[in-house]
Amino acid sequence: MKNLRQIVTKAVIAKGKKRTESNVSLKPPNNPSSILGCWVINHTHQAKKVGGYIEINGKFDVNVWYSHHDHSKTSVYSESVPYKDRIKLHYRDEPTSGQEEIIVSVVQHPNCTEALISECGEKFIIKVERELVAEIVGETKVCITVHPHQFEEEWSFKEESSSHEPENIQQEKKGKDSPF
Repeated sequence: MKNLRQIVTKAVIAKGKKRTESNVSLKPPNNPSSILGCWVINHTHQAKKVGGYIEINGKFDVNVWYSHHDHSKTSVYSESVPYKDRIKLHYRDEPTSGQEEIIVSVVQHPNCTEALISECGEKFIIKVERELVAEIVGETKVCITVHPHQFEEEWSFKEESSSHEPENIQQEKKGKDSPF
């Protein structure tokens, strides 16, 4: 036991991942005839730790390009959609201090996978998927073995030699001694 030491360092002590598919219902000002395109942009989010979870509050904008008035006109309808995700944390180490850092990475930004007109013909039903990974970085202890004797690592290298004469002198010598 005399040869063991503990080092306190920062490391990922907990991690969680969540993939979400949700339906978003949007009501445009005109009854849609058909959907010509749908895209999701401007994703933002904030995270905080709540117990054994990371709570993520985010939002994104859904833009739907659609035709209306019996396919005679087109418009783009845009709406900001808020969401709240809870990601369960799986701990490797329990934190040793209250100073933890939360890192949320977006694996898949919110993305439209399907866009339909509702049966009543007045709304869009947009299926949106997203995937997030949350990590907690905190202090943890690492055990190492201390070697009591000096340790020298072996290195293999070629020996080099160099001349310290200026290049013009080397050229002169070369010219006198060499027929070239």
